[in-house]
Amino acid sequence: MFKRLRLSPVLFAIIIAGTAIFAYLTGIHFIDNIELKTVDLRFKIRGEIAPGNKVVLAVVDEKSIDAEGKWVWPRKKFADLIDSLSAYGANVIAFDVGFVDPDDKGEVRTLEKIRQKLADEKIRSAAMEKYITDLKKKADNDQLLADSISKSKAKIVLGYFFEMNAADAAHTSAKQAKIQAGDIDTSRYQFVRYASEAAQSIPLIDAALPEANIPVIAKVSPYSGFFNMFPDADGVVRWVPGVLRYKKTPYAHLSLEALSAYLDQPLHLFVADHGAESISIGDLTIPTDELGRIMINYRGGAKTFEHISITDILHHKVDPSDLKDKIVIVGATAVGIYDLRVTPFESVFPGLEIHANLIDSVLAGDFLYHPAWSAFFDIFIIAALGLFLGFVLPRVRALAGAFTAILLTGVYIAFTQYLFSHKGIVINLVYPVMVIAVIYVIITLYKFLAEEGQKRFIKNAFSTYLSPAVVDQLIESPDKLVLGGEKREITAFFSDVQGFTTISEKLTPEALVELLNDLLTEMTDIVLEHQGMVDKFEGDAIIAMFGAPNDLKEHAKEACLASLAMQKKIDELRPKWEAEKGVTVKMRIGLFSGNAVVGNMGSKNRMDYTMMGDTVNTAARLEGVNKVYGTFTMIGETTYEAAKDSIFTRELDSINVVGKSIPVKIYQVIGLADEPDDSTRKMVRAYEDGLDAYRKMEWDAAISSFKAVLETSPDDKAAGVMISRCEEYKRQPPPDGWNGAYTMTSK
Repeated sequence: MFKRLRLSPVLFAIIIAGTAIFAYLTGIHFIDNIELKTVDLRFKIRGEIAPGNKVVLAVVDEKSIDAEGKWVWPRKKFADLIDSLSAYGANVIAFDVGFVDPDDKGEVRTLEKIRQKLADEKIRSAAMEKYITDLKKKADNDQLLADSISKSKAKIVLGYFFEMNAADAAHTSAKQAKIQAGDIDTSRYQFVRYASEAAQSIPLIDAALPEANIPVIAKVSPYSGFFNMFPDADGVVRWVPGVLRYKKTPYAHLSLEALSAYLDQPLHLFVADHGAESISIGDLTIPTDELGRIMINYRGGAKTFEHISITDILHHKVDPSDLKDKIVIVGATAVGIYDLRVTPFESVFPGLEIHANLIDSVLAGDFLYHPAWSAFFDIFIIAALGLFLGFVLPRVRALAGAFTAILLTGVYIAFTQYLFSHKGIVINLVYPVMVIAVIYVIITLYKFLAEEGQKRFIKNAFSTYLSPAVVDQLIESPDKLVLGGEKREITAFFSDVQGFTTISEKLTPEALVELLNDLLTEMTDIVLEHQGMVDKFEGDAIIAMFGAPNDLKEHAKEACLASLAMQKKIDELRPKWEAEKGVTVKMRIGLFSGNAVVGNMGSKNRMDYTMMGDTVNTAARLEGVNKVYGTFTMIGETTYEAAKDSIFTRELDSINVVGKSIPVKIYQVIGLADEPDDSTRKMVRAYEDGLDAYRKMEWDAAISSFKAVLETSPDDKAAGVMISRCEEYKRQPPPDGWNGAYTMTSK
């Protein structure tokens, strides 16, 4: 039964791993969100990275608003900013601000009305016309900004955004949409390479409509880029869309356009058959996911990059070295007007600084990305962990299983963190860890239920035959119960009641059953007390073993001690039985130690734990040989050698038992090693002298010694048997080559 069950945990593990792979491929929102949170945790474990010195932020902060006036500022303020930054020597100025609507033209319209009024009154003059025209130019903030962009020594990258929802773009006419598309032409990818014709139809992120800068501004700069960002499902911004497609044309992000301007290199987009693969700027290649998104390798929290108040720039209060040759990103950070974002480091983060993080990581060449092989690796590791745990967990104990699961989890988490922190590689963490946890719980639960069933089986099978301590040992190590048997060294025990047929004839069936129940109960308790196992009862006979199924190092000693305890108990109970039932009960015991086959034997539906082999047969023969020598506990030489330090014995003879070709030395167990008195010891020495002479075929000397035994113990049947045998050999000597062994003619 248990062998069949051991196959099931592997099947469980395969099913769990297969389910996890299916979920991984199809996506489960809840689990995917947890995975995103582990990415955030990896950022925090990695810690902050010191950014380079190429990017600074010119910010509309509280200080600037207090000094320059409330938001929104007129375009002239941004024109002055460009002039100042250009004078400071900034390399690139990128606006995270869109100029999508014309500035207030109220002053221009007023001046035009004045000019028209003067014309109507016919008081116009060339000087007045020029004066008003100059005033109109100074009042046209859009034109002032366009002029500053045109004459700037710094490269200006204009920002705009895309409407992503078709419903939000429905108000725009086709003509206006075409104009808008023309105004963002400067952010188109200069070069797009497709791996194949099929790659051209690969889906990217499509936009509904561009909200471009007004034409007067849009057309004066060769650089522009969208500043859309899309948070993940949990609201955290982890990606920047490196490309958005509008009417099948791919456009670049503001950060990438700023890099293109800074490096003075065009943008290249490569689309493989599976989706977007990379964006390159000169020698820099930026990995993307299949949608063209770039994972942001955040340097740290807010203000990791230097924030410079715009008012300080306008009033020339900035150290020139802070701006010279830098990429300056312009945007708002003042409370209430800036673009709030959630990042792995902080829940309140200016969107402006996300551009800086992306630009800095590209310039440093340390990207975060899912390599092309990551999906295959994720699937492989899920399957490998499932199979490994499926094979290992059923074969180890609970503590070792828990340690294995915890160790695997810790090693895998450390491995993913190492790849993230040192290689920029992001692999899935949740699914493999989830597989470890689920498989561990399922298999541990399965093992618990299976082991509980196994424990019940063992208790039911052995509790009436084994001591509680032995049953507990088997429950802890059920592998000792090998179905079909195993070879073990044991001591086999056979007992039989002397003259049981006569006893049964004297008693009524009820009295006989009562006697047997009393006898077998007392004897069984003694077997169990000495960690033996009762194999079976056959009428009045007890068949038991010591050394199986439990490990019992001194099984021969325990068997001998149990036999002595049984004989003592019967001596104690004999008067009671004689008085109550009128019968005398004596029991013969045979013990033999050696190798035997033990185990569950029988059919699949019914089996018994039993023993077989020559050792068992010999023990059964010795029990019967007791009748010949008038003894009640007889052991073989192997048992004697293993237990002789604990028991006092008498070597009786060397015999050839039925079914065995090799002689067996037999011993009578008399008592414990220090128990016999001087008279008993004298008797045993006399018997040993007689046995020695007997084997030397010195018959008269042997007879003399055996008679000395009878003088001490007149009822000693063994001495009488040996005297009769010596007299017989005197009349008819044994054959040549006699080895001193007597051949039994019956079982």
